[in-house]
Amino acid sequence: MKKALENLPTYQRAIAKGHLGSCGAQYRDLNKPIIAVVNTWNEIVPGHCHLRALAEDVKKGILAAGGYPLEFNTIAICDGIAQGHKGMRYALPSRELIADSVEAMINGHGIFDGMVLLGSCDKIVPALLMATARINIPSVVVTGGPMVNRIKPRESKAARQKFLAGEISEEELFDVTVDYYPSAGVCPFLGTANTMCLVAESLGMSLSGSTAVPALDDLRNEFAYKSGMAVMELLERDVKPRDIMTLSAFYNAIAFVSGIGGSLNSVLHLPAIAHECGLKITYDDFDRISKKTPLIVRVTPNSPDYTVAHLQAVGGVPTIMKELLPVLDDSVMTVDGKTLSEVIEGAISPDGKIIKSFSAPFADEGGIAVLTGNLAPEGAIVKSSAVPPELWQFSGPAKVFESEEECIESVERGLVSSGDVIIVRNEGPKGGPGMREMHRITEVVVKLKNVAVITDGRFSGASAGLSIGYLSPEAAENGPISLVEQGDLIEIDIHQRTLHWHVAESEAERRVNRNKRLQRQEESSFLELYRMSTTSAANGAVRKLNHE
Repeated sequence: MKKALENLPTYQRAIAKGHLGSCGAQYRDLNKPIIAVVNTWNEIVPGHCHLRALAEDVKKGILAAGGYPLEFNTIAICDGIAQGHKGMRYALPSRELIADSVEAMINGHGIFDGMVLLGSCDKIVPALLMATARINIPSVVVTGGPMVNRIKPRESKAARQKFLAGEISEEELFDVTVDYYPSAGVCPFLGTANTMCLVAESLGMSLSGSTAVPALDDLRNEFAYKSGMAVMELLERDVKPRDIMTLSAFYNAIAFVSGIGGSLNSVLHLPAIAHECGLKITYDDFDRISKKTPLIVRVTPNSPDYTVAHLQAVGGVPTIMKELLPVLDDSVMTVDGKTLSEVIEGAISPDGKIIKSFSAPFADEGGIAVLTGNLAPEGAIVKSSAVPPELWQFSGPAKVFESEEECIESVERGLVSSGDVIIVRNEGPKGGPGMREMHRITEVVVKLKNVAVITDGRFSGASAGLSIGYLSPEAAENGPISLVEQGDLIEIDIHQRTLHWHVAESEAERRVNRNKRLQRQEESSFLELYRMSTTSAANGAVRKLNHE
């Protein structure tokens, strides 16, 4: 096995070793395979603030297996803090920024033989998986694990509603929030962060049984150590990420997301990861697989009582995947060095409360539905598992808003009524720019009970109700959503997978001719570059290059 450092020109190799010596490396260690420990630790994000310590266990595993670890950091944004203001425009674009930064560090130095990547949250885990595919050297992803909440999810939601109603103070809400988010780790609910952490295991890129282990459990340190050892085994066998993340593995991951009722943001991230592997995943793949995959897991927001931290005790990802076996390809490889069939062999049986069997599920279909129609020619996504059955068919007049802020202000002023279909546009990848989550909207409309939200933006994994997002083409690309006017009748049918805008063809054409979309002025050169290069949500909001 020729090591990466040996590929450098002779003189440059000697100089490079000297620079590493300045950082504390011993000459003898630089003859070993050098493994990057890619850490997203910071003191801002709960899912990341414990990763500095976890990285030490990864390093110990690498050293024990004969490698030499070198750690570097990249960024991580907390979606919980970024919600509800312009900061959310940076969250999705940070996915590409993180992947680019890992590529720059690995390929820029040219000394690394493998990677262990530590991350936890919404865009970070997808970005790390994108980087592994792009760079394609032996890699293992280590996730931070879920928090163990002290109060029930419904208690946290009730406190937020009380604050919005002016019944409790900011400090009282702070205290309740810290009871629900009591420590380091991924926020307890099955949002995008926990969904993508579990997906990393379902794709085969994290050790089997590792991702549902709570953040501060000693077992998580053990898995970190084993991950350091595992990357050395992958290096020895020359097994790379693209050997593991095949098309079959992605179809397995989609079935997994459907079976657990996972975050809708997976429809952005799995296609983007696949794109880095040279593969194509579409909205149609999600709808096709979700239709044949039963919903067998219920944790919040699909359950008022159970959180992701409860999954470990009832078998975690191995038990879920064993139950989903009828819709999976169990011949795919994993970073354990085994096939999926082998890693799930000893999985325990489902408990029947949190995880159900394939033959007796919570619902016959998975949690994701793709709606199409004249309002969304390329599709829009709804988390059907979080929509009450009585709202699966819905129609009403459109209330149109040009931004999240405009919508929230109108709801708070009482200008939106029960029965309305709220249209929030100009929040897509280009229109935002940055495709903000509309989670705060779904929280403030709860009091209206009987409303629908449709947007070219996206939703938090914690969002519930009749919330339809990821609509493509977006308003900024002159999609039909840009032509909707106040009072237009919108009809939604999840059973039929349709999203229909009742307007005469002649009227639609008249509106096209007079429609002049105003592009939101953007002062940030970073976000403006993102607007210029990103593609639609239906394509995973991946970067479009000139030659593509």
